[in-house]
Amino acid sequence: MMLLRFSIGILLLILSPLLLLVSAAVLCATDLCFAVFGRKRLPPAAAADNRAASVVIPNWNGHDLLEKYLPSVIDGVSGNPRNEVIVVDNASTDGSADFVAERFPQVRLIRCDRNLGFGGGSNLGFREAKNDIVVLLNSDMRVESDFLAPLLEPFADPLVFSVSCQIFFSDPEKRREETGLTQGWWGQGRFRVRHRVDDEIAKPFPCFYGGGGSSAYDRHKFLELGGFDEILKPFYYEDTDLGFMAWKRGWKVLYQPRSIVYHEHRGTIGRKFSPQYIQGVLKKNAVLMVWKNIHSWRMLLAHFAGCFASSVHTLISGDQPGSFSFPGLAKAFFQIGGAAASRWRARSLAAVNDREAFRRHIGGYFRDRFDAPLEPVPSRLRVLFAAPYAIEPPLHGGAVFMKLTLESLAPLARLHVIGMLDRPDELARQESLSRFCQSVRFNVRRPLRTKQPSSRLPHAVREFADSEFEWRLHRTLYQEHIDVVQLEYTQFAQYAGDYKYIPCFLFEHDLYFQSVARTMNGLTGAGRRVQYGLEYLRALRYELRMLPRMTRIQVCGEHNAAYLRQFLPDLRERLDTDLRAGIQTRNYEYSRDGREPNTLLFVGSFRHEPNVEALRWMVSEILPRITAMKPEAQLVIVGSEPPPSLGFLVNHPNIRFTGYVEDIRGPLARYAVFVCPVRSGSGVRVKLLEAFAAGIPAVSTSIGAEGLAGASGGVCEIADSSDEFAKAAIRLLEDPQHSDDLAAHARHLVETEKDGAVITKRLESMYRKEVTLRRPSAALDGEAETECVSTRAGKGSASTAW
Repeated sequence: MMLLRFSIGILLLILSPLLLLVSAAVLCATDLCFAVFGRKRLPPAAAADNRAASVVIPNWNGHDLLEKYLPSVIDGVSGNPRNEVIVVDNASTDGSADFVAERFPQVRLIRCDRNLGFGGGSNLGFREAKNDIVVLLNSDMRVESDFLAPLLEPFADPLVFSVSCQIFFSDPEKRREETGLTQGWWGQGRFRVRHRVDDEIAKPFPCFYGGGGSSAYDRHKFLELGGFDEILKPFYYEDTDLGFMAWKRGWKVLYQPRSIVYHEHRGTIGRKFSPQYIQGVLKKNAVLMVWKNIHSWRMLLAHFAGCFASSVHTLISGDQPGSFSFPGLAKAFFQIGGAAASRWRARSLAAVNDREAFRRHIGGYFRDRFDAPLEPVPSRLRVLFAAPYAIEPPLHGGAVFMKLTLESLAPLARLHVIGMLDRPDELARQESLSRFCQSVRFNVRRPLRTKQPSSRLPHAVREFADSEFEWRLHRTLYQEHIDVVQLEYTQFAQYAGDYKYIPCFLFEHDLYFQSVARTMNGLTGAGRRVQYGLEYLRALRYELRMLPRMTRIQVCGEHNAAYLRQFLPDLRERLDTDLRAGIQTRNYEYSRDGREPNTLLFVGSFRHEPNVEALRWMVSEILPRITAMKPEAQLVIVGSEPPPSLGFLVNHPNIRFTGYVEDIRGPLARYAVFVCPVRSGSGVRVKLLEAFAAGIPAVSTSIGAEGLAGASGGVCEIADSSDEFAKAAIRLLEDPQHSDDLAAHARHLVETEKDGAVITKRLESMYRKEVTLRRPSAALDGEAETECVSTRAGKGSASTAW
């Protein structure tokens, strides 16, 4: 048998290019004919009468299942005399029809003289139903007594096509392979689908399709789409097909978690057919699903290539879930005529393209396409703030900027924070953000398993790519009625959506490709230079492709904006240089008195490689020059998580290593001179802003002082060589008047140009401007906003998930 199957597989391998070529030609001819002769049939949507429902249960030899579960269905619809239960019997041979007629006379029984299959039997039940809403249930489905009312509620919206129940298994120990909360996407040339478990969803939520055995449908819309397609007989993919067609038609498919049913998984199919037969049907229908519904030829060509490659892999390595096979392709080929007819009908009913249809069930896109255009601009915007690192405690400059923005923006907007953390022990610290944010949700980032040197994505981007995080982000967008998305750091640009009504802002804390280039310039060794060179090319490609997708890009200063404009001149009007890089000046007491003489202060988180490189240069090249002229000089190092390679500094006679300090303002007020020997990276150094505010004179490299000082002697000393840096530091230690002048000018700069309260007000104004430009109805309506928030999220409630 195995040899026969392998021989058939080899024969189909030889024939498959011809099968694919002929199939492509038929589909192409169908599309060309439709372009000439086809006509769209898109009548306006009308709301269904959701006061009653018809429950349709297809049955084939399910006597025991009907006996076990039908009573719960009858009980679930008994509250309204207009409700009805219909059993469509597909020529059962186990006495099912007679049993129903005798035991349940209140049930409408439709006897078929032949087995119409699940799709055919369901279609007959829909045609016979008397109510506008039809609830389609498998015969092995047990329902809660109150399942129906919440299932019917969403049909008050005329755009709703179907609503899925939440599915549990009777055995609570069994893994929930289906839940009703479906996702779908395009991958490897085929439809990919899954069920999600998400206990944080308590109200109707968009999903990819409603399961055919556990969902309610608008009967008129169902029949308009043609019902379950005959080419997908005998079972599977019919509901996915209808769900995708509904989204393409411009309708909605929702999941209702309050409507609960229990399913004995594949109880009606797995008991009647062999696993090999079921897999054969699945693989055949996976091909037909694409041939019918994918009208983009770019996607279709990817399907043909993927189908051949996956089928070869299946032939060599054996069958795998989600793969194509040559037998499945051959079976689909013999239905190419029906597939072409179904494709024609699907094209005539499509209001949006394939890519848009795949997007619309995603939370953020659903809100953008259906909800946001109808809402007035609220008095307090709802802002989703997405951060790739911990915000509390603010151990690095980026965290300082992020916390400042949240604290200053909280009185002006409703803030929802979502982010990633490196370690579980960071979770509890983020809870303090809930004092001024409506919701705070962080999850620990999963480590990147493989380096993938051949990937076109930068390593720094791939390590933050997480489908679970993306799901949470979209869930928040939808459930919290988000108006603005604020993304932090280049690596989070991947989570920007192609939205029409929800603006996406990106804060480039530093320009990643510029930072990589600067680091590469200081490297020795061919291997590391090649490694960084490849990362630079990936980063350059990524940023130049992603930045134009943003509504606006926030950078740390004009120096970053000018650098970006060299590569992307069209971004000129969308670069903001004065909305994010600042500090709360009032939190820093300016003091020039009582400082410990002959001390130099270095501050930096050693998780940031430019700080490690800066300290090595400071210790090996600059500090020896300073101590040669001033032996009593002491370098005080404040920083968290120093690498083992810096361990030798602990015993250095001119170095004090304090490690992490809870409040940086103490060291800033105590020591004499601040040093910033940074020679790589990009952006504005928060450490310098804090030094300026606290009154400690500073010496920095030109890269370290980017965006703050253009020349030495204005607000700080600038020096790029070891000798110049050492001389500048000694001058500040020995010349009190010069130090006082620099410190005073630096404080004035922070107060007038970098104060957090001032720049955050400008940030909120920019948010409001972009939201107002996008809303069709831009009227301010605080009452409508309050009502809207209370409907889904609860007024003023703060929630924190850890």
